[in-house]
Amino acid sequence: MTHTPVSLESPGSLQSLGRVHFIGIGGVGMSAVARIMVSRGVPVSGSDAKDLPVMHDLAKAGAGISVGYDASNLGDAQTIVAGSAIREDNPELAAARAQGLPVLHRSQALAATMAGHRVVTVAGTHGKSTTTSMVAVLLKEAGLDPTFAIGANVPALGVNAAHGSSDIFVAEADESDGSFLNYCPLIAVVTNVEADHLDHYGTAEAVFASFDSFAALLPADGVLLACADDAGARALAGRTAAKGTTRVLTYGTADDADIRLSDDGPGRVSVTVDGANHGLDLQVPGRHNALNAAAAFGVALELGVDPEVAAAALGHFTGASRRFELKGQAKGVRVYDDYAHHPTEVRAALSAARSVARQNKVHVLFQPHLFSRTREFAAEFAEALDLADTALVLDIYPAREDPIPGVTSALIADKLSKGRLVSQEEAVAAVAGVAGEGDVVLTVGAGDVTAYGPLIVEQLDG
Repeated sequence: MTHTPVSLESPGSLQSLGRVHFIGIGGVGMSAVARIMVSRGVPVSGSDAKDLPVMHDLAKAGAGISVGYDASNLGDAQTIVAGSAIREDNPELAAARAQGLPVLHRSQALAATMAGHRVVTVAGTHGKSTTTSMVAVLLKEAGLDPTFAIGANVPALGVNAAHGSSDIFVAEADESDGSFLNYCPLIAVVTNVEADHLDHYGTAEAVFASFDSFAALLPADGVLLACADDAGARALAGRTAAKGTTRVLTYGTADDADIRLSDDGPGRVSVTVDGANHGLDLQVPGRHNALNAAAAFGVALELGVDPEVAAAALGHFTGASRRFELKGQAKGVRVYDDYAHHPTEVRAALSAARSVARQNKVHVLFQPHLFSRTREFAAEFAEALDLADTALVLDIYPAREDPIPGVTSALIADKLSKGRLVSQEEAVAAVAGVAGEGDVVLTVGAGDVTAYGPLIVEQLDG
């Protein structure tokens, strides 16, 4: 769904929004914006199809909450915020259109809360939530108390969004629908740039062009912090530097990276900046998380945090919800859950699982997300899943899409060397049946596969 951008009387002014109603307020991104607005005294109401725990939190904070969609839920709202999954025939959205109320995309509403802040945005095809979480935890531990909005709950923070006392605002910037172009960052992190969300962009070239536009949002005194280990992000850094409109810094293991990451042995990494080396004691596994930590470290330095304070603060980050999150263990088997829904992300998650399992086996239960993504990347998904000792594939989670003829999970499963399709009914028993003591089980995907982890633990325990 595409919302028509609106011009506010005072762009970025929360006061100009009046009473704000969120359609789909239970979503992790929508609830983040609502939480910040409530904290700042904005009159907020919202609805969702399901009664979700976050809605109870918002109600306690002062928001008016309704379960189920009905035109009457709008009440006397003056501005509407609609989630990306809301269809045009939604009764509340239809009523808002009929009344001529301004309808904002979530990113526009979030941008309105950023006014007057030094904004740090984290973009990239993968790793946004984890890196944003790392930045927020680091800055909070360093005493800067930022406002933050993240697309995942963060155990170390207790929530996915909060209003802070400083003038720093840290936000995840979602490129999936181009909405990351609604922000005005001072510091922009780009973790990687790959072809994805082709249902929106159409071509890989259009994806790359959108990141060029994102980098162009930076002011002359801003900085682009791009990953030197990713070809797409490195190319973006080169193009942006050539324009000379803003500073560009890189991070990664490459020798020419401004923030150079080094592997110092099992569980130990360090970063070198301006000739000085700083050890990082990370609690999250995987090379991709070490790169994310290097990015967070770079952001902290740009905001004036002492390097040693920044390095120590990173040790307090224990992960983000659905990002290699431990769901439990039984009979010596550890069960993790990960939001990975692109081949590169699946590969990174399985690499992290392999580092945790060591000499033992890794078993993955994968649920493809979107018919279009399955069609575009079936071979790449199969190649990534073959890193596991056992790969079981569920039916596609459609999310916002209608089925595409001929596109099923078999496109992936038929290419696996050691895996197969599995039904919802047999999935839990199938995974538990192959897992032995010391093994790691990973449920992977952006859909409801996350619910299988606790069930697998229960099955193993039983």
